[in-house]
Amino acid sequence: MDVLIGNEEDLQTGLGIPGPEMTAKSKFDTSIFFEMIERVVKEFPNVKMVATTLREVQSANNHRWGAVLWADGNKYDTPKAELNVVDRIGGGDGFATGLIFGMINGRQPEDALRLGWAHGALLTTFPGDTTMAKLPEVEAFAKGGSARVQR
Repeated sequence: MDVLIGNEEDLQTGLGIPGPEMTAKSKFDTSIFFEMIERVVKEFPNVKMVATTLREVQSANNHRWGAVLWADGNKYDTPKAELNVVDRIGGGDGFATGLIFGMINGRQPEDALRLGWAHGALLTTFPGDTTMAKLPEVEAFAKGGSARVQR
C-alpha cells in the first residue's frame, strides 16, 4: 500500500501540490488538509493513505497537537491536545511510528491514527527525540487519557 506521511509543506514541496496559506485560524481546520489530500490522491491515484500532524505553537513549551488521516476515501481526525512540551524534536517521527505500528498490527485506521497522535504527543514530553513511552501509555493517551507520564 502506498502511504504518505508528512505535513502540508512536505506535500507542497515534495509533490508540487498547491496548498493553503496557513493562518492562525486555519491550523486546526481539517477541511483545509483534506482538500489538499484530495488533490494529492487525484494526482497520485496509487496512494491509499495520507496522514499529517497539526501543531499550533502557543509558546516554546505549550503546543496544541492533532492529526488527520485520509484512508481509501475515508477521513479521520483526532482530538486536539494541549501539550507541555519538553522537546519538540521527534513529535512527527513519533506520530509516523505510532501510525505505522497500528497499521501493521491490524488496527482500524482511526485507532492507528490515534496511536500515532498519542505517541507523537508523548514523545514531546521527553528530552531528546527517542521515545520512552511504553505501549500501554500510548494506548491510554490514544483512548482519551492525558500526556502525563505513567510510571
